[in-house]
Amino acid sequence: MRPNHPRWPLAFVILVVAGAGIPVARAAPPPPPPRVAPPIHARSVSTRHVVTVDGRTIRYTATAGFLVLRNKAGGPTARMFYIAYRKDGVRHESRRPVTFAYNGGPGGASVLVDFGGFGPRRIVWPHPGSVHGTRPPYRIVPNPDTILGATDLVFVDAVGTGLSRILPAGSPKMFYGINADARAFREFIAEYLTRARRWNSPKFLLGESYGTTRSAVLAADLARHGIDLNGVVMCSTVLDFPTLAFAPGNDLPYIFYLPSYAAVAWYHHRLHPEPKNLAVWVRQVEQFAQGPYAEALFAGSSLPAARLDRMATLLARDTGLSARLWRKADLRISLPVFQKRLLGGAERTVGRFDGRFSMPELEPLLPVPGTSSAGAASSAIMGALTASFDNYLETRLRYVSRLHYRQLDFKVNAAWRWTYVPPVESLTGGGQFYLNVAPALARALLNDPGLRVLFNNGYFDMATPFFATLYTVRHMGLPASVMRRIEFRYYPSGHMLYLNPKALPLLETHIDHFIGRASR
Repeated sequence: MRPNHPRWPLAFVILVVAGAGIPVARAAPPPPPPRVAPPIHARSVSTRHVVTVDGRTIRYTATAGFLVLRNKAGGPTARMFYIAYRKDGVRHESRRPVTFAYNGGPGGASVLVDFGGFGPRRIVWPHPGSVHGTRPPYRIVPNPDTILGATDLVFVDAVGTGLSRILPAGSPKMFYGINADARAFREFIAEYLTRARRWNSPKFLLGESYGTTRSAVLAADLARHGIDLNGVVMCSTVLDFPTLAFAPGNDLPYIFYLPSYAAVAWYHHRLHPEPKNLAVWVRQVEQFAQGPYAEALFAGSSLPAARLDRMATLLARDTGLSARLWRKADLRISLPVFQKRLLGGAERTVGRFDGRFSMPELEPLLPVPGTSSAGAASSAIMGALTASFDNYLETRLRYVSRLHYRQLDFKVNAAWRWTYVPPVESLTGGGQFYLNVAPALARALLNDPGLRVLFNNGYFDMATPFFATLYTVRHMGLPASVMRRIEFRYYPSGHMLYLNPKALPLLETHIDHFIGRASR
């Protein structure tokens, strides 16, 4: 017989075993489910507004948001932030031009070209020599000189600037470089045209500073992918970088900066006698720079002493600097020396971006301005730009973000890859000897027979001198029939052309007419 055993409750057995110190096997907890990142999709906010341009009321929709760039596997590589202004009530929107606009840097957001002068609202900029307007509260006003009357506008922040950011499937090398940057903008433009249903609209690019470098490469890239443009608007252009590089053995910058020196000296009344007409004056200096001055520089050490003295006297007449200083510099005065010496002492230096502005010098005994200086023009405007735009974005456009809007990102600039192989590899053996993207613009003009280009330059811009732009375009190797599709305009302003309220109406008129002609 089987013995009788008491039937103890299971809970009691477990309790006794546990009390006796005997280990009990327990089931392992299930592993946590893998964390899946939420999908990233485009997002935007739209608001309605009104602005008056040339006496006409324009009702428009402002859309602030971002589009997502993806790799071939569909992974999100970057989000590109934009603000689009579209005129309301347009019957045939596919016939209305659309312009993609941006600034440069590299590392600069698009806010300057938007809020600075081309968008429907703008900052009231301070006048040179006045602190009024450099301190809060800042004045934001409707912009009667916006180009919204001629074209819808899409202001785009490059990756790493503004509210544009790299996403998990992306990396800096995918965006921080000449070709990589242009490719990102090309992908953004294609995505925007699809979402907005604007593929058949006349299309334009508007770039400022490095944005003009981007436009040259981007225009060629777009044409190569079947996206033809009607026009490219260049503001304060740099395509051929050696034209700006003061370096031993390179005389080109001294030639191209001379007319800009003369214009800034004229503005500050350093010329005696003082020329009456600025435009006529700089044309005369251009002739001298590319003629007698260039010949003297190319002579190098073989230049006779008597001729050197004669050239120093003529250069003093044109720039307001002493003949003694020109002789001491062997007729070659770089931009930092000119900035420091123009006003006759060591206490103030004139601005690089806008020679109309000047500021006290922290280290007056140095021969050139200190490297830590933000610059006269930048010191006058950047505070107003940062505070005003952040407020405008949240309160007027209703776009709220946890991200900080990056006006300038110097880390992006430091990480930039400047390697570029032009589309004329037979001339370089497939390599890169110096940075010149002008051949890309030439290729775009040849591949896109309807493309037109408008170059806008400021007389007082000493970051990208206007004479260097003219030289670059004249040396792109284009036939006369193509050169007829290129225009040049000049303004009494600096690098940021819109900082001079007297120049802004003329700038708007020229761009409007250019877009109108190129759209027909």
